Amino acid sequence: MTPHGTVHWSELMTRDTAAAIAFFEEVAGWRVEPMPMPDGTTYHLAHAGEVPVAGIFDGSDPMFDGLPPHWMTYIAVDDVDAACERAKGKGGEVRRVFDVSGVGRIAIIVDPTGGVVGLMTPADQPG
Repeated sequence: MTPHGTVHWSELMTRDTAAAIAFFEEVAGWRVEPMPMPDGTTYHLAHAGEVPVAGIFDGSDPMFDGLPPHWMTYIAVDDVDAACERAKGKGGEVRRVFDVSGVGRIAIIVDPTGGVVGLMTPADQPG
């Protein structure tokens, strides 16, 4: 399990996954593999050697209208719901809380300065 308070995952939402993949394979030396999703979309897993380090996905879905391409960082927390309550108590805003099977419970929050970040209680995963 990723320790509380550390960066757990980062992902790029872009409307040109092929260009992003080519860029990061060259610049960062990543190996990127497609991962078909149950909804018919493809999530791309970036690896540094054998270690998965980031994800890249297509942000063309209308739910992302108005959002520019961007990287999202997810910070591991022991309890997403409790962390959301602490965030609200300190002037933060909780935008969305959801579960991803096999991945964990995730919240998208905005800190008091306007910075957007994800919080995640990762699912127990072997290794």
